[in-house]
Amino acid sequence: MLAPVRTGTAVEDATGDVAFLQGMLDAEAALTRTLVAVGQAPAGAAEAVGAAARAELYDVRDLALRARSGGNPVIPLVADLTAAVARTDGDAAPYVHRGATSQDILDTAAMLVTARTLPLIVADLDRTAAALARLAAAHRGTPMPGRTLTQHAVPTTFGLKAAGWRALTLDAHHRLAALRPPAQLGGAAGTLAAFDEGIALLSRFADETGLAEPALPWHTLRTPVADLGTALAFAVGALGKVAADVLVLSRTEIGEAAEGSGGGSSAMPHKSNPVRATLIAAAARQAPLLAATLLGSLVAEDERPAGAWHAEWPTLRELLRLAGGAARDAAELTEGLRVFPDRMAEHLQLTDGLIVSERIAAALAPLVGRARAKELLTEASRRAAEKGVGLADALAAEEQVAEALPSERLRELTDPTQYVGSAPALVDRALTRRGSAPHPAPRSPEALGFPPTGEPTRD
Repeated sequence: MLAPVRTGTAVEDATGDVAFLQGMLDAEAALTRTLVAVGQAPAGAAEAVGAAARAELYDVRDLALRARSGGNPVIPLVADLTAAVARTDGDAAPYVHRGATSQDILDTAAMLVTARTLPLIVADLDRTAAALARLAAAHRGTPMPGRTLTQHAVPTTFGLKAAGWRALTLDAHHRLAALRPPAQLGGAAGTLAAFDEGIALLSRFADETGLAEPALPWHTLRTPVADLGTALAFAVGALGKVAADVLVLSRTEIGEAAEGSGGGSSAMPHKSNPVRATLIAAAARQAPLLAATLLGSLVAEDERPAGAWHAEWPTLRELLRLAGGAARDAAELTEGLRVFPDRMAEHLQLTDGLIVSERIAAALAPLVGRARAKELLTEASRRAAEKGVGLADALAAEEQVAEALPSERLRELTDPTQYVGSAPALVDRALTRRGSAPHPAPRSPEALGFPPTGEPTRD
């Protein structure tokens, strides 16, 4: 009830208690299949454990309550799974959880849940990027005020803004699509001591789970979780940038954009609130601290940590859910976003030409000198503000300006719609980037003309 950003999403279901329970059962079943495959368990064990490894056979709440005694839910689950297998095949029961430790199972379950959840998030990022590509193309040349530190700067185009949103979305897509969650199997202290041919068994276990094979057991080497935390937090933050801009542009006094179907108010019937953007912004404010918790868990002592590992469980799930909810809302937001070019054009005229003072300075400098051009513009801007006249008229009253720039040229220079620079071309450039392809790799120092590493610079 208190987390509408992720309520009702496919990600919410994919990361629920039942999903984690099934992940743990899948890890146990994969371990038994692995033992059978390498000849360390009888053939019937895999079938018996697989048949009992169904989440609906277990009471999630009961497991949660019993987890308090040992500090994690794997301990009571192993007891229940062993009992369930024993009821159908007593010979197979000893091969439940054989050689593994609780962290092997829970870490593998977390990675299974993650691997099943990431495609859901990536699919909504695809939708968002596609919608933003359409907006960018449709408005590549639609002029609007650029704003810096809350104030009008120089004109830009809405297409360039949308192209920037898309670039961030694709950056998030690339980071998440590139993740390869690994299996976890190390035994009591990460040595695989309880297994014959442990390294070969680790490789086979990864195959059985469908997860990546780790180079080492990672009980206290938490790179996979830290990578997930940073990638998920980045994705939420990238979508938060879109939301932040939409929240500004949809203000009543600005009204340059609006959500296709805003939310209502409990007290004011006239309101249509930017709810999708609001929920994304809320997620973006939570994600960094969650990622910080996962990064903090890198500092895990010994071969098994006390507390650091445990802190990851709800944190990783909440980050997955925030990313899933934000991606869902971003897709809906961008697919229905309404854009109002007339309002943008109206706002470009609010300062009567002052928004393009940079352009006039560049035109005047070659004619009267840079310092004098600045003096003339400063004086004309002051006069325009005091007397309520346009910048072109204020400049025309300066004799030196009038001699240098005819009034027709001044009118042209103070037209904001004609000073969007390379914005349309930048949009075209941005739209050549497809899918989750990363930015081009940086050029090497040698390619940039620097000496190779280790070679001294010559005078």
